[in-house]
Amino acid sequence: MFAEKLGIDYECRLNEHLAFDDVSLLPSESSVEPYEVDLSTWLTPEHVLAVPILSSPMDRVTEVEMCIALAREGGIGILHRNCSIEKEVEMVKRVKREEISGIIRDPVTTTPDTPISSVIKLMQEKRVSGLPVIDHSGELVGIITRRDVLAARPDALVKDEMTPREKLVTCMENEILVDGKLMTEKVKELLHSHRIEKLLVLNSEGRLSGLVTFKDILRLEENPHVSRDSEGRLMVGAAISPFDRKRALALDAAGVDVLVVDVAHGLNLNALSSMEKISKEVNAWIIYGNIATREAAEEVISSDIENLAGLRVGLGGGSICLTTHVTGVGVPTLTATALVADAVYESKAKLSVIADGGIRNSGDIVKALGAGANAVMCGYLFAGTDEAPSEKVYIRGVPMKRYRGMASPSAIRDRYAADRYARKVKEVPEGVEGVVPYRGSVRTVV
Repeated sequence: MFAEKLGIDYECRLNEHLAFDDVSLLPSESSVEPYEVDLSTWLTPEHVLAVPILSSPMDRVTEVEMCIALAREGGIGILHRNCSIEKEVEMVKRVKREEISGIIRDPVTTTPDTPISSVIKLMQEKRVSGLPVIDHSGELVGIITRRDVLAARPDALVKDEMTPREKLVTCMENEILVDGKLMTEKVKELLHSHRIEKLLVLNSEGRLSGLVTFKDILRLEENPHVSRDSEGRLMVGAAISPFDRKRALALDAAGVDVLVVDVAHGLNLNALSSMEKISKEVNAWIIYGNIATREAAEEVISSDIENLAGLRVGLGGGSICLTTHVTGVGVPTLTATALVADAVYESKAKLSVIADGGIRNSGDIVKALGAGANAVMCGYLFAGTDEAPSEKVYIRGVPMKRYRGMASPSAIRDRYAADRYARKVKEVPEGVEGVVPYRGSVRTVV
């Protein structure tokens, strides 16, 4: 089916393998307008992506900021595992804590007897323009904003400058939330009619439960396709070694949505056997990889891995991966995607196919989807964004960001990629390191 379109003959082992630059899609007649295109896809039986894009679990691509930004755009970030178990677990928890309902839970507050000088410092540190005022019993007694403190004496107290409770505009939580979703039009009406920028939200006991700002409403409306879990939280994935049971269990307990197996050669029978055992102890969905052939796909599909949701496809095709050059082993990602997609289609398994490696532009994404992928995994495209954890550098005045493969010399020196490429540390690099052009925000790229 998919492989046949690329001219691949299963019976011929020496046929030509095609990379993204080797093909172009032929145009045909269509009555679909660009704004009508729907790229949403199932990542797992429980998780739908509005945008079929995952970020690669690389230490200079995906941490908390990337996961939050990509989930807000309808994709999902996959946290790297080149860190302690505790750090990866904490990153999952931070993504899950990110507020996306439009209501700021646990807003920064102050007390009536706090000096104005301290309030100014707190506003600067937390980058907020207003603070609810709570007394010693936890009751809301007012709010103080940046406008209130501008002309106030530094030694004045909050209670002298705040807007008191009786003059505040508040609302009950159940008045603006329906099934966990914020009624944005009603909130905007309240903000506009009272000429305020902040709306204090109270729970059934009359205590402060959150804060809504006009800025948050605009952000919510600009991101209608946020990737959410069943509880309304941002979706997040995390990479694991197929041999690291402790990490898998810890991430599962932290609430990760999908565990992405991160091993160079997924058809390693030891890795497959280990993952079969681990899968029986976790509730999270599993994406297994990397694989690159029809036979590998058939082997994984017939395995005893429970909660198997997808296959990660690609071996040696990454923009900074040298595996094919160093080992002589590899399949171009486009060809591998078609081979694996055919195996999944013919098996009638309900699995997603994730094309991973060598995707350098939007055209490559379209080609991968045309070859049978449900989604793509990108490292290069996101490495140059603001949300990538690497530092920005300037080369001849041009902004760039650092990028490296997970089997690059520095990664090996740092003992980061040891069990991805071998159970024991080895010294032969299979990746490179360098810089990529600075691209701005994830939103700009997506």
